[in-house]
Amino acid sequence: MTPPPDPLELQALAGTVVAAAKANGLTLATAESLTAGMIAATLAEVPGASAALVGGIVSYSSAVKANVLGVEPKLLEEAGSVDGEVARQMALGARRVCGSDVAVSATGVAGPDAHDGKPVGTVFLGWASASGSGFTEHHFTGDRAQIRTLSTVRALELLSSHLSPSSHTA
Repeated sequence: MTPPPDPLELQALAGTVVAAAKANGLTLATAESLTAGMIAATLAEVPGASAALVGGIVSYSSAVKANVLGVEPKLLEEAGSVDGEVARQMALGARRVCGSDVAVSATGVAGPDAHDGKPVGTVFLGWASASGSGFTEHHFTGDRAQIRTLSTVRALELLSSHLSPSSHTA
């Protein structure tokens, strides 16, 4: 099992993300399925986060992914909700709905059972900014809480990597 990150390290990472967003004049949004708001909540724990974090959408169901975030229903039907392209479209939707400069998303299987044919620990993180969009795939080990926490850490790291001036220009 992968050990969970130290809470102080998680707080420091969130602080770095918020500081980078503020320094670059960027706003942030999240679209979260398996993390169910953990990414946004972790960012919001940072004093002054309101200068960067504009909002987040918890999209646990496929209906919310399609109807609120604009994920293609056919994609959800064919690929299931745990998919890289779904994560990418979730991030695009969060950016659009919240009016942010940069957005990150998380969809995956925290367990205890497989979902949509994907094993426990399969996680896709999406990102979207003015310069484009994409996703990363991860395979974590651990219990439900550990997988959700590791997903939050990797999402914050992904968000951080898209906050430099060169990464968000149109």
